[in-house]
Amino acid sequence: MSANLIPILLESTLQTLYMVAMSTLLGTLIGAPLGIFLATSRKGELLSAPWLNKMLGLIVNAARSTPFIILVVAIIPLTRLIAGTSIGTTAAIVPLTIAAAPFIARLIETAIREVDAGLIEAARAMGATPWQIVRKVLIPEAKPGIILGLTLAVVSLIGYSAMVGAVGGEGLGDLGIRYGYQRFMPEVMLAVVIILIVLVQLVQSLGEWIAARFDKRAPRNRGR
Repeated sequence: MSANLIPILLESTLQTLYMVAMSTLLGTLIGAPLGIFLATSRKGELLSAPWLNKMLGLIVNAARSTPFIILVVAIIPLTRLIAGTSIGTTAAIVPLTIAAAPFIARLIETAIREVDAGLIEAARAMGATPWQIVRKVLIPEAKPGIILGLTLAVVSLIGYSAMVGAVGGEGLGDLGIRYGYQRFMPEVMLAVVIILIVLVQLVQSLGEWIAARFDKRAPRNRGR
């Protein structure tokens, strides 16, 4: 590989990290409250609102079932409205966030639903309000599952960020297409794939380590 391509490879990696970080943050800000509500708003639950639960559930399922590459193209007018352009790193954050939010919502909903119902009943018996139960029981107890869910979301977004390179986004996907495919430079494509694999491994390992630190059920090695 030419030494001139190394700065380009580094810049593309930073662009990918920026896209993934921003879309994860924005997707979590949208998806976390939605996931908490979906997990607690069925009939007879803490924040019982079954009709709203069903409506939001349908919206989330519809967003999740749309292939990402189709989503990117379909919301180009919205992307242009929000970012002022439909190409580039900042523009790519819009579809990435829209794809991440419902995914994160379902992951957080699943994590919260795995919390022992006995803990909820015990908190109710002690006079805790629904929001106190959510903040002080459900979220703390579901934290390992939430962290693992966010880890999975970040891994998925790394893959999605590479896909936006095909439709005007920047980052490693764009680099792989422009140099590895269009200019017939397989060494660049190989470098892009290796970097993506390393990023995924690092994120997965870090997420699992953090989740284990918060998991009360995990065995602790004492005296070592």
